[in-house]
Amino acid sequence: MALPTQPYKGARDFYPEDKRVQKYMFAVMRHVAESFGYEEYDAPILEPLEIYAAKTGDEIVNEQTYMFTDRGGRQVVIRPEMTPTVSRMVAAKRQELAYPVRWYSIPNLWRYERPQRGRLREHWQLNVDVFGMAGVEAELEVIQLADSIMQAFRAKREMYVIRLNSRKLIDSLMRDYLELDDVQAITMVKLIDRMHKIDHAEFVGQADGIFHPSQREAGATERLMELLKIRSLSELPETVQTHEAIHLLQTLIDRLEKAGITNVTYDPTLMRGFDYYTDVVFEVFDTNPENNRAMFGGGRYDGLVGLFGVEPVPTVGFGMGDVTLANFLETHHLLPELRPEIDVYAIYIGNVTEAASKVVSELREMGLNVAVGDVQSKMEKQIKTAVKKGVRYVLFIGSKELESAQYVLKDLKTGNEETHSLQRLVSIVKDYRQA
Repeated sequence: MALPTQPYKGARDFYPEDKRVQKYMFAVMRHVAESFGYEEYDAPILEPLEIYAAKTGDEIVNEQTYMFTDRGGRQVVIRPEMTPTVSRMVAAKRQELAYPVRWYSIPNLWRYERPQRGRLREHWQLNVDVFGMAGVEAELEVIQLADSIMQAFRAKREMYVIRLNSRKLIDSLMRDYLELDDVQAITMVKLIDRMHKIDHAEFVGQADGIFHPSQREAGATERLMELLKIRSLSELPETVQTHEAIHLLQTLIDRLEKAGITNVTYDPTLMRGFDYYTDVVFEVFDTNPENNRAMFGGGRYDGLVGLFGVEPVPTVGFGMGDVTLANFLETHHLLPELRPEIDVYAIYIGNVTEAASKVVSELREMGLNVAVGDVQSKMEKQIKTAVKKGVRYVLFIGSKELESAQYVLKDLKTGNEETHSLQRLVSIVKDYRQA
């Protein structure tokens, strides 16, 4: 029986044309992150199970991790996210680092979940985190960075909306306004976190079931549903209007708007499922009806570093997955035409391999990416290969060209052929590459 040619379910093969898209996205991410002063880091793809079990969330740990016992009897997972890992790294050098620490990475991650649009089992994710800033300036900077990435991809602000909430405010609403006990509050938060993924009637029924009979009779379900419709902090119940989280969120919204980021809104349904978030959370949503979904998000998680036995460090960060980003760029027609890495396809004419190879080496030293055709194939076949690869220019090198140091450069798009020195043809190709 023949071996299968398809990749593992929920994972992808990256052919050169696919890899170009990924490289483009990663290059934009890196450029923007580094323009804000963030430094790149990385870590092993395998981690001990306990660093996820501590605060990540039961669904991730129990249902979505690729987990196994290694030959030393240790429980190990393939990392499903990067936040516990970077927190471990900061804890390991807690006293040596210069704060604020600004780090980013684009790791390969794995989660065992049902593959669907926007979600695969294997993905890459930009992670941006700032450690050591306790004030709202950290949230402001990280959200500005996230918005700058979207702008760098040429997205208009009407294409996406940045939704904000606060876990402290959520806790207060659950406890003081809806009068839920701790178990009810946790259950309700997890239900609200997935409310947009289930039918409205099913959500109402499940929410109603969380309340005690006396709470239902007092109209708790109706108050919850009205609460979840609110889109302005000023519309929140008077009983929580003095809460510090409301002032923090309003300050953040005002400062973002002054910075030109006007597509920001308060959203009481935004929960962010991870257990480690401690205050402000945010998500970036695609507004296109064809792809109306959360693309990425993050928030403040001040306690995670402290789980590793050191003093806690205030932290804000976010993760941006490559799958949802690619879907956004495709939906809004924002992906540029990405050219092959090959600048010139060199074709040798006659028995000139040794001398022609020196010319090709010169071209490479001068900054061009040059692929050489199969000298055993006919010229016509080599030209067809160059066309199939999407290469713009073919360079012919024969004894006549070597003797005169003037080379025929053919533009496969226009069909034009011109004879130039190496310096001139390098200039022509570089001008095209940079256009």
